[in-house]
Amino acid sequence: MARIAGIDIPREKRVIISLTYIHGIGPATAAKVVAAANVSPDARVRDLTEDEVTRLRDIIDKRYRVEGDVRREVSMNIKRLMEIGAYRGVRHRRNLPVRGQRTHTNARTRKGPAKPIAGKKK
Repeated sequence: MARIAGIDIPREKRVIISLTYIHGIGPATAAKVVAAANVSPDARVRDLTEDEVTRLRDIIDKRYRVEGDVRREVSMNIKRLMEIGAYRGVRHRRNLPVRGQRTHTNARTRKGPAKPIAGKKK
């Protein structure tokens, strides 16, 4: 397995698909990385030489924020919204949908399983 940015990327998949297993790299960024490293996008990870893996690793390390840095930045942004009392921060704090979805019905993923209300049955 090739290890890039602290992640073991899958050996059997194409390079572009495998790079998306790294948090912070999506399909578009993976295509840019592969082009910059001069690696064939159709190549499988198991077929890469050690030199190609090193080039991919260097480009990702130098040009992109990935894994822990991205996770830390996202959590700091959420924490900042909660501290300043922004509407989105309040929704995060109450564990409710943040992006304007309705909550009268649905929103069960975010709110958790339905809690029965006593005295409701007739």
